[in-house]
Amino acid sequence: MDRLNELLALARSRAAELKIPYAGALTPREANEVLVLAPEAKLVDVRTKAECDWVGRVPGAIEIEFMSYPYNALNALFSHMVESVASKDTMLLFLCRSGGRSNMVATSLTAAGYSQCYNVLEGFEGDKDANSQRNRTGGWRAAGLPWYQS
Repeated sequence: MDRLNELLALARSRAAELKIPYAGALTPREANEVLVLAPEAKLVDVRTKAECDWVGRVPGAIEIEFMSYPYNALNALFSHMVESVASKDTMLLFLCRSGGRSNMVATSLTAAGYSQCYNVLEGFEGDKDANSQRNRTGGWRAAGLPWYQS
């Protein structure tokens, strides 16, 4: 439990440093460790179904599209879908492609009363590298964490 508290304190300190309004920000490796240490925590993958299908999935993640493909329309039922799988005091870790949408989700759900929202920095694929490609410099996959492609 000490390691979990240490990780969450680090995430909270990052949140303060980055001036973000939710509980904290975790690197992919830290997020994976939190999920192991806190089995009640939920990883919510907010990428589109197309992204999950084409790029890969995280085992055990709850997939709820925040925006739809190909038009990037907001999912009007998103918060209701989250509510159907988690209470407002559940520890929620949000993952997207690079950390941007998951940041928006953590921000909006915190404003809606969810008290333990964490963003997974770098997302599943990380930022683009010098060649405008992802998966080489950061993200869940590049960190060698569990994933699969169906």
